[in-house]
Amino acid sequence: MTTIPRPMALLAELTYRCPLQCPFCSNPLELARYRDELHTSVWQRVLGEASELGVAQVHFSGGEPLVRRDLVELVRTARERDLYSNLSTGATMATPEKLSQLRSAGLDALQISLPDSDSAANDWLTGASSFKQKRAAVAAARELDFPITLNVVLHRHNLDRLTEIIRLATDWQVDRLELAHTQYTGWAFRNRARLLPTRGQVERAEEVVAVAELKLAGRLQILHVLPDYFQEYPKACLNGWGSTFLTVAPDGVVLPCQTAREIPQLSFPTVHDQSLEQIWFNAPVFQQFRGCDWMPEPCRSCERREQDFGGCRCQAFLMTGDPAATDPVCQLSPDHHLIAQSKAEAAQSQEELAYRVMPTAQ
Repeated sequence: MTTIPRPMALLAELTYRCPLQCPFCSNPLELARYRDELHTSVWQRVLGEASELGVAQVHFSGGEPLVRRDLVELVRTARERDLYSNLSTGATMATPEKLSQLRSAGLDALQISLPDSDSAANDWLTGASSFKQKRAAVAAARELDFPITLNVVLHRHNLDRLTEIIRLATDWQVDRLELAHTQYTGWAFRNRARLLPTRGQVERAEEVVAVAELKLAGRLQILHVLPDYFQEYPKACLNGWGSTFLTVAPDGVVLPCQTAREIPQLSFPTVHDQSLEQIWFNAPVFQQFRGCDWMPEPCRSCERREQDFGGCRCQAFLMTGDPAATDPVCQLSPDHHLIAQSKAEAAQSQEELAYRVMPTAQ
């Protein structure tokens, strides 16, 4: 019997509320379904259970976690439970006062999203004025000695400004620049035809990053997450489904990955009914795609099966309708033609971007 590893990290999606409307967001399309957010006391219990389960790091995310009035209290709980904590924020609400409170409560690191280095383009992509607030938040975080990651989701509309994005990261003196090509789930999948870059853009981006990594070695750490649709083989789904990470959604549903709700035929447990330990080790949905036994051909006999674990289950479902299918990104997949079809459709698309919108009433 295969030993089930304990999870290393918890993604705590505190809320899907957000003042920004980014069309590349991976949050679910039906945002209004997730109004009933966990109370502070429940999140505190979840953090305690995560620590007891062996989790070492909690990543507070959303939506925009800063809309939660209890965020400082939750960060303090994470510190009391010896959890390394990181906050992912759009930074429009990251005032110096709030950042100082979070630092005092024990927040370890900060990840700030930046859609573009150009102010007007940034504000166009977020659907709101946000560039100045992001720049001010980075400056305030530096004053507090926060380790800062600048996260830039890459796509057709900003890839050609990659040199400027890297220069801005050095000017803002962040510690780490995460260049992550769009993962097409949620709102990003809805906008795929308008976000997919060209192969030429992707190849130029690789060249720009390679030069920057040499030039800035020791000054700026650059992580470049390559785009699935332009690779020969898929990425492992979070190091394998139910092997390293778990997500707790705003309403308390526990997921093997943050976008697993894209697969409607799966049934997910909640923290209202079971502990994290019970869910991690016993919930059928966590077992469903764990390891390799579930795999169809060509994955089952592939020598790469323990490297990529068949790829992304959500991507497989969204493109084929079957969550157990080989990720179409894989050149060995019988559905690989769907990737070329998607890129061809994107090259011809004249669709307008659909901005992420959540009803404001709570």
